[in-house]
Amino acid sequence: MKRTWLLFAQTVTVLLAAYFVVATLKPEWLNRRASLGGQVSVIEAPAGLAQAVSPGSLSAAAKKASPAVVSINTSKAAQRNPRSNDPWFRFFFGDQGEEQPQVGLGSGVIVSGDGYILTNNHVVEGADEIEVTLNDSRHVPAKVVGTDPDTDLAVLKVDLDKLPVIVLGNSDALQVGDQVLAIGNPFGVGQTVTSGIVSALGRNQLGINTFENFIQTDAAINPGNSGGALVDVAGNLEGINTAIYSRSGGSMGIGFAIPVSTAKLVLEDIVRDGKVTRGWIGVEPNELSPELAETFGVKASKGVIITGVLQAGPAARAGIRPGDVITGVGEKKVDNVQELLTAVAGLKPGTAARFALQRGSDKLELDVTSGQRPKTSPRRVPQQREQE
Repeated sequence: MKRTWLLFAQTVTVLLAAYFVVATLKPEWLNRRASLGGQVSVIEAPAGLAQAVSPGSLSAAAKKASPAVVSINTSKAAQRNPRSNDPWFRFFFGDQGEEQPQVGLGSGVIVSGDGYILTNNHVVEGADEIEVTLNDSRHVPAKVVGTDPDTDLAVLKVDLDKLPVIVLGNSDALQVGDQVLAIGNPFGVGQTVTSGIVSALGRNQLGINTFENFIQTDAAINPGNSGGALVDVAGNLEGINTAIYSRSGGSMGIGFAIPVSTAKLVLEDIVRDGKVTRGWIGVEPNELSPELAETFGVKASKGVIITGVLQAGPAARAGIRPGDVITGVGEKKVDNVQELLTAVAGLKPGTAARFALQRGSDKLELDVTSGQRPKTSPRRVPQQREQE
């Protein structure tokens, strides 16, 4: 019995020694068998299994949203110099020849089976012709239903059947750190999907639009992506890609998208009325600072100070004066100028709303009947707005 156990121990020792030598000197002999087994299992596995073993893949979201994202090509007739036929002009400056039409590139999102497409105003602004190219390669002309320069949004309409429609998400539920995808046609190379996270919410005071409440993302956005979709991991639309901060013209990891909550309101107004109607009270608001508070003798630490009131405007008729600090509009608290602009814009013209304000050391409330906001021209910030 002793000899049997001794023989067994010696055999195990020799085998372990042999394994150690092979593993040290010829490890590929062992890895070859393992890799062969891995190749066979992958080759023989169904296609669905290969997707199942890709944790963290966003392919399902991209597949769901991509068909509803379109490429937009615009053209604008060349503007010939009105003096080009003047002999003296031609003598000094020569024959200018025929000017080439200006072309532009952007993206859009199909939001309705009726053919409505959301995009940026700066993508289609001034265009004489607009052509939309779907992800399935169909080409169709589009017409502008309406634009809203204050938010840099526009609504187009195409006449096509069987249109893919994106699902609208809830941008108010987004949180910093959520994964998102940016889908568009950067530089005209074709539809492209990039990924990133929500870097910040409620970005404003960037000087890009009148009304700013941007979603900031590090998903790569480049020229041509304007008007494209920012979607969540479920493939639902969360924003319309609008601008980037860039010193080179390309993505630097700071992109901005208009929340779908804002885009939806603009879409509904334009489809219903052909334009966006906003409230207006006729004041010049400023951020409350210790210097302004001291200048106007107001004892307030929060709110928006009014430094000017339009004569005979809605605010003046309601009794608002320069130096008043507005702290609330209806049920909404107001802490900065952007919040005041947004709250007032949401008022229905001709309807009274209760304004909470502070005058000196006194708190009071006034009913203000808002008017209709006048049309404004969009502000241009080349270093921040994506140039097409």
